[in-house]
Amino acid sequence: MSQEIITIIGEPVIYEIPRPDISHLVTEDDTPVDNLFSEKQMRLLADSLYNGWSGPSDGRPFLATTDVALYYALHTPALVPDLLLSLGVTPPTDPKPKENRSYLVWEYGKAPDLVVEIVSNRKGGELGNKLLDYARAGVSYYVVFDPFQELGEEKLRIFSRRGGSFREIAERWLAEVELGLILWEGTYEDWSNTLWLRWVDREGNLIPTGAEATAQASRRAEEASQRAEEAERQAREERRQREELLAKLRAQGIDPDKLSS
Repeated sequence: MSQEIITIIGEPVIYEIPRPDISHLVTEDDTPVDNLFSEKQMRLLADSLYNGWSGPSDGRPFLATTDVALYYALHTPALVPDLLLSLGVTPPTDPKPKENRSYLVWEYGKAPDLVVEIVSNRKGGELGNKLLDYARAGVSYYVVFDPFQELGEEKLRIFSRRGGSFREIAERWLAEVELGLILWEGTYEDWSNTLWLRWVDREGNLIPTGAEATAQASRRAEEASQRAEEAERQAREERRQREELLAKLRAQGIDPDKLSS
């Protein structure tokens, strides 16, 4: 039961509002991910968010999920985005209850801010039914990544919701979520020279994965250690040169202490 407090003639009254019956909803059906690349790409996007991004600038928490059901209405089939990002929400601490196993819009109080779909073939309807469904669900940004150009020449297409429907945008900086997207060729885990969809910050810097963040921290620590060693070497060399100069002065019968006074 959830509670709602309303005031009648100055007196607060608490009403118990029954949760909707969700026994018919399918929260998991054990359907496997369609291919290895899609699975790895999904993990890359979520990995970067949780290990390299501090969230929106106003400090709100966020939830990023991969391949988890999204329900925006009780009697509407689930959408299952490859990645879902929702700002200002906190995931439940108890994963057992059915209402905590999927993204139920009425439980979280808002639609996701962004979803990503990775195209594997021409049967997914990413630019057809799914585009319409995500607009109806209230999603702010809809991203379609078509790495193998199954749907056309464009590998990355981004749609922004305006007035209840999506319109395609050229902008790759998504101001409402404070994240940008780029196509990046490089190595993730054991796959090299591969084209990936990556997050970037306002300045265009990659949002690092956990491994990249660790490597960057190690590199910074190593550079700091090298700078400290170089500073110590220079200090030793300056001391050596000073001692040599003092020794020469003394050999010539000159008292260095009197010179300094």
